[in-house]
Amino acid sequence: MRYYDLPSNPCRAAGSMGKKDADNMEIWTLDDFNKFITFVSKPAAHLALEILFWTGIRSGELLALTPADILPDKRIDICKSLARLDGKDFISEPKTAKSNRIIPIPDFLYDEIHNYINRVGGMEKTDKIFYFSKGFLNKEIKRLSAKAGVKEIRVHDLRHSHASLLIEMGYNILLISERLGHEKVETTLNTYGHLYPNKHKQLADDLQDLR
Repeated sequence: MRYYDLPSNPCRAAGSMGKKDADNMEIWTLDDFNKFITFVSKPAAHLALEILFWTGIRSGELLALTPADILPDKRIDICKSLARLDGKDFISEPKTAKSNRIIPIPDFLYDEIHNYINRVGGMEKTDKIFYFSKGFLNKEIKRLSAKAGVKEIRVHDLRHSHASLLIEMGYNILLISERLGHEKVETTLNTYGHLYPNKHKQLADDLQDLR
């Protein structure tokens, strides 16, 4: 409208993104995930699902990972993303500028990643760690969730599960936003703000303890 004299804003007509999905957000608790992951017998799928749950990275970021992205100081360099179009894979820059980030990972996950790479053998620094699609992971969740006795969720819901876990652990919203690679902290608040009500009561209790 400002630069091309458009009569109206098509983005306004389309409405906001995120809020509707946030209302329908499904998550696994840590207990749910621990029940589920014991049923995943395929090593590549097991590792991929572990990474998604314990880091909160996007599936495209996961599928673009190479051994070079697993840094010696136990961090993952999220510097690219994979998308599939007409059956072909394309590697591009992450979704936004803030999506280009380096995130610390726990020791056990770092060890699991390196153990898997070593077991595969012959993997070059620039080779993709995973060669399946997001659809494969969705099928694994669909296939095994009933056996594990947990509700079926989407691959993307593992990202929500990670954020919810961090909120439950008491980490502040800015840190969570940076870890998820959101461009603005408002995005994190709009998506996960409804998970915070119990934290307000906890805050009041903590102030009571201080007094």
